[in-house]
Amino acid sequence: MANAPRALVPLAEGFEDIEAVTVVDVLRRGGVEVVTASIHDSREVTSAHGIVLRSDALFDDVADESFDAVVLPGGGAGTDNLMKSEAVNDRLRRQKDEGRLICAICAAPTVLVEAGVLEPGQHVTCYPTCSVDLDRPCANVPVVADGNVITGQAPGAATLFALVVLQALSGEKVAQKVARGMVTDVL
Repeated sequence: MANAPRALVPLAEGFEDIEAVTVVDVLRRGGVEVVTASIHDSREVTSAHGIVLRSDALFDDVADESFDAVVLPGGGAGTDNLMKSEAVNDRLRRQKDEGRLICAICAAPTVLVEAGVLEPGQHVTCYPTCSVDLDRPCANVPVVADGNVITGQAPGAATLFALVVLQALSGEKVAQKVARGMVTDVL
């Protein structure tokens, strides 16, 4: 039996709660090994709405491991903190070089621009007010998958975004099974 796909979810102070938790939940339901990693010196990270999550690891301790996907939750302050992290930017560039999935939702697609991991003409979506910070047009749709990049628009798209990431990692049957189990028809 093949090893389960692995996904890294970097957590930065001010991350958007629903985007981070939904991604972790949906991917784990689908059998993906998800590692949450604080980009700070503590495993405890506070969300945009004051919820404290304890990450599985510190980012620096797992950044050199192999992951099939790196998934960035948004949130204004969380995105700013991700963008300022050279370790996160380096990891994203490595992910691109390896041809593996790079995923970001809400404001976090701006981190992909900062890291220089988007191809010319690659389509993305993001939170509407963040579109001015992209170097390309922003599609006004919940989720865009283009090549090895998957982007989501906002907290309201978190479930669909997570299911699309799951589908890319584990296939349509697995994603459909998880969606049915969650009693959602967003796929």
